[in-house]
Amino acid sequence: MRPIRVRFAPSPTGALHIGGIRTALYNYLFAKQKGGTFIIRIEDTDQSRYVPGAEEYILKSLEWLGLQADEGPTQGGAFGPYRQSERKSTYHEYALKLVDQGHAYYAFDSAEELEAMRQRLMSPENPMPKYDFDSRDQMKNSLNLSLDEVQNLLQKNTAHVIRLKVPKGETVKITDQVRGEVSFSTQELDDKILIKSDGMPTYHMANVIDDRLMQISHVIRGEEWLSSTAHHVLLYRYFGWEAEMPEFAHLPLILKPEGNGKLSKRDGAKFGFPVFPMDWKTEEGEVFLGFKEAGFLQEGLINFLVLLGWNPGDDRELFTLEELVDSFSLEKIVKSGARFDFAKAKWFNAHYIQQLEESRAVEIIHSIFEKHGVILTPHQAMLTFKMYRERAVVLTDFYHSGKFIVLKPDKADEEFKTKKWKPEWSDPFLKLSEQMNQLDNFEKTSLEPLLKEFMQTHGLKMGELLPSLRVMISGIPMGPDVYMMLESLGKQETIERIKEGVVKLKH
Repeated sequence: MRPIRVRFAPSPTGALHIGGIRTALYNYLFAKQKGGTFIIRIEDTDQSRYVPGAEEYILKSLEWLGLQADEGPTQGGAFGPYRQSERKSTYHEYALKLVDQGHAYYAFDSAEELEAMRQRLMSPENPMPKYDFDSRDQMKNSLNLSLDEVQNLLQKNTAHVIRLKVPKGETVKITDQVRGEVSFSTQELDDKILIKSDGMPTYHMANVIDDRLMQISHVIRGEEWLSSTAHHVLLYRYFGWEAEMPEFAHLPLILKPEGNGKLSKRDGAKFGFPVFPMDWKTEEGEVFLGFKEAGFLQEGLINFLVLLGWNPGDDRELFTLEELVDSFSLEKIVKSGARFDFAKAKWFNAHYIQQLEESRAVEIIHSIFEKHGVILTPHQAMLTFKMYRERAVVLTDFYHSGKFIVLKPDKADEEFKTKKWKPEWSDPFLKLSEQMNQLDNFEKTSLEPLLKEFMQTHGLKMGELLPSLRVMISGIPMGPDVYMMLESLGKQETIERIKEGVVKLKH
């Protein structure tokens, strides 16, 4: 049995969509589960669509998610280089072999000639004419021109491409690991361009050559590439590599929330959720929110994504990355598209927030507040985590809920002020602030007996005291454990807020 070698091959034409992340994840899990090799290969042959910074973004996103490659442009490896733009001469060499063997040909058609062909052949029965075995005889290519004419055009550097010569009247079959046996009639196929006029290979040429030379055992990629696989099988056949052709597994689509159609890059802005792993800023300055900046943990995003197309075969939903490696198999990938459910993504994230180790949580919360220009002490960060770990759905909730620690409330909650607060409580609360000032230890062990005595002395109930304190220190009556809130503020800040809170509740 040959070694398991899989690759994730993104194109640096923009941000990495979560569909791409899921593809990378499935490749990674399969490789690790089989004791194989996970490779990153940058498919940057389409120079017209190349976006500066996109490759760096893709690699950083994978690094953030913990999907570390065994070979790639950063790690290196024995099968490099791992950027297709650095392998250009190799593709051209193999394309010329196909031409010599009669499986490919030079085509010198101009854009105007191609459009004229489409217009000439267009009909109700053939609404989208192709460059294929029916039309190629009418075109300007090396199948129709004499050898001298072809050599002359090549010597003049006349713009040209190299096309695959697709046979007529054949059926191309593959056994897909997800979809079973899939058949394609060559009647449906066009003569795909293998080498473009700029000398760069197309995806079809480059990925077949690279998969062969990098000894890829399994090609795990999105459903959108299934229709191209027939051309790839033909290339393997023409090169004489059919016996070593990789296994194919085409993944189901990730669908829009309502289930109709593929989730697009623009759907995030439309529906109000991220579709990229990290923030992405376009060349025009438009910013698309990423899962990382939206407050997602790597564990939560991975657990959510893996179930968009893979079923473990039981009712389990929660998996660590290590557990996924043990459980994953291509056989359990489903054929049907998976609906993107952002509420479910947040559910997973909330679970992993609750499971955070305290030291890691303190570091994360410190970083979140720092982005807002605030430096918490480690003790404040720890209290913030304890107060909101059961309430937070995304990491940014720690700031939005816990910012009272550093920001005084502008005003008291109006409903509480008009319906719950009693003016005769003002003086007792001012006295309470004075009593707090006498405490040497501003923690629950000292605060709890003080508050209990306060309630007994002034005839207040717990449901009156605690909301009042919360309104004074945070502006709203609902919140986490009041002792943690007080401790996070510290004695002097608490006293100041109680005094100011009494004034706000009076007026």
